[in-house]
Amino acid sequence: MPFQKIEAEKLSQSVVHQVELLILRGILRPGERLPSERELSDRLGVSRPSLREAIAELQDRGLLTAKPNAGVFVADVLGSAFSPALIDLFSTHEDAVFDYVAFRRDLEGLAAERAAHFGSDTDLEVINTIFHKMEAAHQKRDPTDEAELDANFHMAIIEASHNIVMLHMMRSMYDLLRQGVFYNRQMMFKNRLTRDMLLDQHRAINSGVQSRNPQAARAAVEVHMDYVKQAMVDQIKAARNEAIARQRLQHEKNRQ
Repeated sequence: MPFQKIEAEKLSQSVVHQVELLILRGILRPGERLPSERELSDRLGVSRPSLREAIAELQDRGLLTAKPNAGVFVADVLGSAFSPALIDLFSTHEDAVFDYVAFRRDLEGLAAERAAHFGSDTDLEVINTIFHKMEAAHQKRDPTDEAELDANFHMAIIEASHNIVMLHMMRSMYDLLRQGVFYNRQMMFKNRLTRDMLLDQHRAINSGVQSRNPQAARAAVEVHMDYVKQAMVDQIKAARNEAIARQRLQHEKNRQ
């Protein structure tokens, strides 16, 4: 008969599985420090030897990493999503930048649609809380805070879509965006008119998600990303025009 005795799972394996799920679901994030050994063993209700065995296995598998005199951290498993050579190509070619915007338009439209449909009440509360922070930051006119909250808002929607593959793929893309690989988000928040438009667009996205209207949420994301694309086109044209103007000015000075 194809039956085998059921054996109790080792405590260390239970710890491994729990940490795996927390990383997989995006709750534990790359670079996040785990609680101390004492605190973590208390929280999990396991002995320190069992905890150490689990941590060692997770380190061997590249999910956790230990830093001397600092603690144990979630490994930057997203860092390998793109090779350094490919990242350099992204940052130096306009085609890659516009492809990135088109990619976000499609994927985030789907994420907003799913968030409106599958997101829990708590998911929607997280999104709404971040949006209210965006409104507060808008009054302070700090482009750095606004740009960071912008990324957090979109990631919260992706998390609320409850698609693990989409979550990790988009998180890796946003890490590159935060690094300025694709374009400088802060530049977009320095123009008053642009800032106002962006806040209104995020308000429409939030409204679509909060009302659990998948079609409205997706349409609002598409309008927003189309605006971002056009703003980038305008920025590129303005930069080129300024470069030409500087050449003309330098030439004029040399003629004197």
